[in-house]
Amino acid sequence: MSTQIAFLRAINVGGTGKMPMAELRAVAEKAGLKNARTLLQSGNLVFDAGAKAPAASEKLLEKACEAAFGVRTDIYVRGAAELEAVAANNPFTSEAIDDPGHLHVIFMRAVPPAKAFETLQAAIKGRERVRGFRNHAYIHFPDGSGASKVTPTVIARHLGQPGTARNWNTVRKLLAVVAGP
Repeated sequence: MSTQIAFLRAINVGGTGKMPMAELRAVAEKAGLKNARTLLQSGNLVFDAGAKAPAASEKLLEKACEAAFGVRTDIYVRGAAELEAVAANNPFTSEAIDDPGHLHVIFMRAVPPAKAFETLQAAIKGRERVRGFRNHAYIHFPDGSGASKVTPTVIARHLGQPGTARNWNTVRKLLAVVAGP
């Protein structure tokens, strides 16, 4: 079996994309994914995908969620080893320990153009810092993301695509779920 993690974009945030997690688990199981479990209420799903590649799981889950909930959302799937690589390549190691709630990882489908992370950093006028690793952006929001001018729209414009973010606390919890008891 292949453990994968799905990150659903804009689910149960700000009153949009309502998707009860128990129902999401049931939808995933009905779609053929095994041992589906969720973390928090923000669309984090861990499951056994069998021989399915992450891209196939993304398409399967997007269709299943739209059919079941009437909600069209982007879903970003990573294998367990890839999530571990995201953690291992975090350039903000001090912030991961001292300020994990303000450190976010953005999961995207494709690797942005070579200079995209530098271009985004140059556009930032505040104290936020951004770095990239493959199709992931790490952003430290020292003053919090709520008041930041580095919005999802700004990020998507500079990186050439949307994504979905999770703070470092959530990433750590997902790593623990993937690692098992």
